[in-house]
Amino acid sequence: MQAPELIGLLLLVALVLTIAAIAVRRSLLTRSGGIDICWRTAVTPDGRGWIFGQGKFDDRGLVLYRSFSPLPLPSRVLERDQLEIDGRRSPQGAEPDLLPVGAVILRCTDRTRALELALSEQVLTGLRSWLESVPPQQRGLRGDSNERGGLREL
Repeated sequence: MQAPELIGLLLLVALVLTIAAIAVRRSLLTRSGGIDICWRTAVTPDGRGWIFGQGKFDDRGLVLYRSFSPLPLPSRVLERDQLEIDGRRSPQGAEPDLLPVGAVILRCTDRTRALELALSEQVLTGLRSWLESVPPQQRGLRGDSNERGGLREL
């Protein structure tokens, strides 16, 4: 085999392995309760900067994974007690073409950083329920679950 053929074969194998890793990770996330979600931290009016991915709720936060990354590590973790929903809006400008059909955009704050989440109405309902509930191990530490100030009426 010539050197260019060998390099081409190695690149093809690397591409196939990367695609397989992405597909396996997405499948595992979906089977374990993962949700489709898009997010962006650069909140600009031009509609750019959206990251497509999957999310998974756990007791400490909403763990976000990029769709097109073969790495098993999360891209971002939005901590449950630091996440505040500031409002919602419909996709505007080029966003309806970029985001999934029927997506709702939430303006949020994670600690002091602004971000937007794009998700379906069903996922929004799950997110609100998750934010309003308090994990059993934290009930004694926080007191009444109504003390949480992170969710405003949408």
